[in-house]
Amino acid sequence: MTNTIVDQFNRPMRDLRISVTDRCQFRCSYCMPKEVFGDDYQFLEPHLLLSFDEIERVARAFVALGVRKIRLTGGEPLMRKGLVDLIRRLNDIDGLDDIGLTTNAMLLYKQHAQALYDAGLKRLNISLDALDDSLFRELNGRGIGPQKILENIDHANEIGFHIKINMVVQKGVNEQEIVPMAQYFKDRGMTLRFIEFMDVGNDNGWSFEKVVTKKEIVDRLAEHFDLEPVDKDYFGEVASRYRYQDTQHDVGFITSVSESFCSSCTRIRLSSDGKLFNCLFAVSGRDLRGPLRNGIDDEELASLIKNNWESRTDRYSDERVEQRKKRQNKKINMSYIGG
Repeated sequence: MTNTIVDQFNRPMRDLRISVTDRCQFRCSYCMPKEVFGDDYQFLEPHLLLSFDEIERVARAFVALGVRKIRLTGGEPLMRKGLVDLIRRLNDIDGLDDIGLTTNAMLLYKQHAQALYDAGLKRLNISLDALDDSLFRELNGRGIGPQKILENIDHANEIGFHIKINMVVQKGVNEQEIVPMAQYFKDRGMTLRFIEFMDVGNDNGWSFEKVVTKKEIVDRLAEHFDLEPVDKDYFGEVASRYRYQDTQHDVGFITSVSESFCSSCTRIRLSSDGKLFNCLFAVSGRDLRGPLRNGIDDEELASLIKNNWESRTDRYSDERVEQRKKRQNKKINMSYIGG
């Protein structure tokens, strides 16, 4: 095993997020607004996506350099055919401690969920922004109600998946769902994570005025629940966690806007067409697909990845106001890079 590699701010590389597709059947406004991603939108052609062989090879290189966790994202990753095979391959990599998947759970059917679990997938982050039927139908842009999602969550929980629910909170949109969501998933012993509305990409109409901060959410929850803060489990843990005092269950907060966690960020991202991004808010990425298909050997691949991370200086959330002025209409979209 090689020594730990660190970037220009002494941050180790521990977490790799791999987007396996840029496609999704939902059109959530903060990710793939239907006004931009219409029915005629041109997604990536299959030959432009990294193959499973290529993804496995890259993953092995990252693990050899210190990565311990991989999360599969999209788009909606369950739309990529054969995903069970990829998970099985990743699960066979020595040194990899954890594989997770972020999904809207629409395709988490009974047979599919069990196959994913049997292949080695044990953690799911499931996006759900409301319980209210009419609101959820509006938010996903496809008129799909929440009941099917909730049924699939329950089934995945019965199988044994460790599940976290992600709720993006937007002021004037779904903040009234904060308490109902908290109560629903507290009763089921599942962790709910509130995510501050972030300025990822160029198309989601973000502004500071639309952000519901962690403090605002905690204050609202405190009117209904007794909460106590919980220490972070490890360096690089993104969520700030609170525990319901009458249970052992947590609620989490992703605070990219109000409480930046750039100083402990250990994540790197690989897009579905093979570009490396050192930050969720990046302007551009480093191409791996070209070198992979042009015959780069394992040593050269490792060197490329190592040099990329060691030169990293990204800290967008620490410098949000200044950086937004510099990067207006330049940032990549969340649907392309994964959340």
